[in-house]
Amino acid sequence: MRGVILYGPPAAGKDTVTAALRDLDPRYVLFERLKVGSGRTRGYRMADETTVDQLHRAGDVVWENHRYGARYVVDRRFLAQQLSDAVPVVHLGQRPAVAAVTRAVPDASWWVVYLWCPRDVAERRIVARHTGDTDARLRAWDDTEPLPDADLTIDTAEVSPHAAAERIHRHVLADGRSTVPNA
Repeated sequence: MRGVILYGPPAAGKDTVTAALRDLDPRYVLFERLKVGSGRTRGYRMADETTVDQLHRAGDVVWENHRYGARYVVDRRFLAQQLSDAVPVVHLGQRPAVAAVTRAVPDASWWVVYLWCPRDVAERRIVARHTGDTDARLRAWDDTEPLPDADLTIDTAEVSPHAAAERIHRHVLADGRSTVPNA
């Protein structure tokens, strides 16, 4: 059971690199977090407050955060299912979330990749999306802490999505934690 965590601020390229991974190997699948709230629905499993509250009572919530007026949840059962069936790619932007997810399924092997780009590049990408929440996303960019202990760090302003996906893919398949330097 292997999984990939793409950690980084908004507009660092998590969606784009995930698509490139999927193009390389169909075993990579986006882990669609549960989402309660408005806004984008693609890439999420939409839920209601009652469903998330039930997951909390069952002890099945691995991580929850609130951003952009919505509630986002990583749930253990779906995560374990995807780890059994594929190589899930989990998008995260909070350091404590990385530890929570990697502990959630103890038998899984995780590759943690810190995707980053300069703030001005992120701003251009955010504006180009036309989501109307540029200020909120830039605040989230500012709030996203670096992740110096990631298995791999990639500046997506310097590395193409395809090249980034190839680096990640090579590490995940080789499981070269002890021999592959941080790229």
